[in-house]
Amino acid sequence: MRQMNPLISDKPLIVYLDFKSPYAYLAKDPTVQLERDFQIEIDWRPLTLDIPSFLGSARTDDKGNLVENNRTPRQWNGVRYAYMDAKRYARLKDMILYGPQKIWDSSIASIGMLWAKAQGRVQLMAYMDLVFERFWRRELDIEDLKVIEEILDEAGCAVDGFRDYLENDGRQLHDQLQDTLHPAGIFGVPTYIIGSERFFGREHLPMVRWILEGRPGAKPDIAYQHFPEKIT
Repeated sequence: MRQMNPLISDKPLIVYLDFKSPYAYLAKDPTVQLERDFQIEIDWRPLTLDIPSFLGSARTDDKGNLVENNRTPRQWNGVRYAYMDAKRYARLKDMILYGPQKIWDSSIASIGMLWAKAQGRVQLMAYMDLVFERFWRRELDIEDLKVIEEILDEAGCAVDGFRDYLENDGRQLHDQLQDTLHPAGIFGVPTYIIGSERFFGREHLPMVRWILEGRPGAKPDIAYQHFPEKIT
């Protein structure tokens, strides 16, 4: 089993995603558009976020009542803003995005992504589409092995051998990759690796596109303007 270098690929662009990130979900389709526009193949990779380590954890029931809370008020403010912001952009694309009821362990779905990737691009893209859409509709338990097997099958992947892969080579490959990401400066999703440069956040898609185009003209602006000097 060959370990992945977090910053190096034989593809022109590496993209890191986590299925439980609303921002990764919002970034998926415009990132896929880069593949179509430039006739390239992206090296899609999982980054399984450890959200409780920096945002705490919480759980709600089916009625939205809080039944478990391990977050500070400051962490709650960050979480609430993140979902408000994500839903605002989801509405622009007519995407359904329901906030999750707990912090999910997405490692099984991430390993399923590696399994699908090994079987072909068509299978990988079908798998990613199914997992993202159904998870954010609250229709998919990404911690349930049988459910992930069903999604793999629906995406056109062979399923025989996946359980062994999950427990052995797939888990080892996944865990080794996760261990190398933070030391390499990769800490969130979506992250784009192109050449020797790293970009965190879908707002950098114009810059990634510009680099793929060969850097013609001026660098694209991502709407961070300089403030004028204060008039006194």
